Amino acid sequence: MVDKLISSLRDVLGPEGVLTGADVTRRRAGIWSEEPVRARAILRPCTTPEVAAVLSACSRAGQSVVTHGGLTGLVEASLTVPKDVVLSLERMNRVEAIDRVGRTMTAQAGATLQHAQEQAEATGLMLPLDLGARGSCTLGGNAATNAGGNRVIRYGMMRDMVLGLEAVLADGTLISSMNTMLKNNAGYDLKHLFIGTEGTLGVITRLVMRLRPMWRSQETALIACNDFASVTGLLNRMDSLLGGTMSAFEVMWQDYYELVTSSVPKSEPPLAADYPYYVLIEALGGDPTQDANRFIDSIAAAEVDGLVAEAALAKSRSERDGMWAIRDDVEKCLQFEPCFVFDVSLGLKHMEAYVNEVTASLRSRWKNSHVFVFGHLGDGNIHFVIAAGDGSGTTRQGVEESVYEPLRRIGGSVSAEHGIGLEKKPYLSWCRSANEISLMRTLKQTMDPVGILNPGKVFDLAATE
Repeated sequence: MVDKLISSLRDVLGPEGVLTGADVTRRRAGIWSEEPVRARAILRPCTTPEVAAVLSACSRAGQSVVTHGGLTGLVEASLTVPKDVVLSLERMNRVEAIDRVGRTMTAQAGATLQHAQEQAEATGLMLPLDLGARGSCTLGGNAATNAGGNRVIRYGMMRDMVLGLEAVLADGTLISSMNTMLKNNAGYDLKHLFIGTEGTLGVITRLVMRLRPMWRSQETALIACNDFASVTGLLNRMDSLLGGTMSAFEVMWQDYYELVTSSVPKSEPPLAADYPYYVLIEALGGDPTQDANRFIDSIAAAEVDGLVAEAALAKSRSERDGMWAIRDDVEKCLQFEPCFVFDVSLGLKHMEAYVNEVTASLRSRWKNSHVFVFGHLGDGNIHFVIAAGDGSGTTRQGVEESVYEPLRRIGGSVSAEHGIGLEKKPYLSWCRSANEISLMRTLKQTMDPVGILNPGKVFDLAATE
């Protein structure tokens, strides 16, 4: 039965559209994984009608399907088992059109974020979404996980940048809502059924993205703060003084900054590594001279207020890139094993106490643990990279509970921008109510009654909480 299905799909997709055997297992299961992909086949359509044909055939056969984009996710949402087939959108990678007047981009879901950024920039426009995995992650994956990244504080998450999309349901039904308008209140906005739902309700194949005018000035500074109150005070002060141009407010705790900067002996870090907090601030504007003066004056005013211990301003593109490289060099933390990566969201008023509680809990259980903290603090999102224990399932559960348990008491979320997948599924009920999860199940059962799309991810169809 399976061989017949694969053979029929080869007729639809052509010989290069279906990979089996060693062509499957030589691929890695994720960008940071050494495990191979385990699946019956990798299906590689080139068009939306081909995606529809694949899903229609798989639905009739009861064949489970896991969609693959850039495989940069961190919650095992793209993990497969041998009985699955992979639906890869790697050949649907074109930016189809850019409307300079309407400031929109139409692109296939397999286009990488960096390619889309470069195509927009070539026309004098910008796609505001930006994250460290820009060269590998895809627009479809960004939408399926509602990606955030470095500029959420100004431009919002992926959900705020998608005007319209095209998706295919589990039974092959095409839902095309390629809206290009900023305002369209005609009935339900169906694109939100697919944004952030991790491929469990349908497969996104094409998108209409909202573009913005390209900035004419880019001011960047790395600032050291003596305490967390100064960090939050600096956020409010700079946001006010910069008049809406602040596009990034990234914070690094001392352990993270010290590790990353000490492992780059070729040049001196912008600031000494003896402060408790480091803030990377960026402002994008339209007047290079006035914006530069305002940026400098704003930092000076914050310094007078006692919010700035030391500051370094980027005076060239290379200096700016160097500051961002410090923030983006998360891979340096992965030298410790075993290593666990977390992405959580919570209110700023709780953040200092929360991080201290998590760190204390981990070090009380694993004296030699390493805890590295950084993130998009401007929008309440922080990341942990934690090295502790022996890598066993018991260790993982203990680390997860140390990170997630305090969030229950303060109304935080176990996932800020990477989704739930398999990894965070046991903790979904810690930040979503029973009624919310029940409605999620109803949507899943309605839109994918056979249960073929990314099965077992996000939640179980039968209640287990």
